[in-house]
Amino acid sequence: MPLLESRGKLLLVLVAKFAAQEGRVGKNWDAVAETINTRMEYLELTQQQVANRAGLALQTVRELQHNLVPRKRTSRTLGVMSEALGLPRNHLSTVLDGQNSAESESHESAALADIYGKLADITKRLDSLERRLPDE
Repeated sequence: MPLLESRGKLLLVLVAKFAAQEGRVGKNWDAVAETINTRMEYLELTQQQVANRAGLALQTVRELQHNLVPRKRTSRTLGVMSEALGLPRNHLSTVLDGQNSAESESHESAALADIYGKLADITKRLDSLERRLPDE
């Protein structure tokens, strides 16, 4: 009986390793980490702030941000992480699969248009202030 029990444990270990690798095959966890880092830097967010926004454990955010423990994550985890970073819900899943998302591109285009609009407003205000200054 002990031999059968040890073979059963070995089988469970092998199945667990296979399942973990299956979630990693064809997946780009480095790209997910890079996206998270870039977005956190842009938004000036800490890991704790992202964890609070996403409703995730700080450890989960840390693992994703630094690709410490690449493993299969639920679509919910990646979805709430995406939203916490101000991205469309499917963005990190799309990055993970190495695909471009039309929704993500649309979101980025809208954000860029918003930035251009704000820049134009700042330029107008600066021009107005310069006109008020006495000539030197």
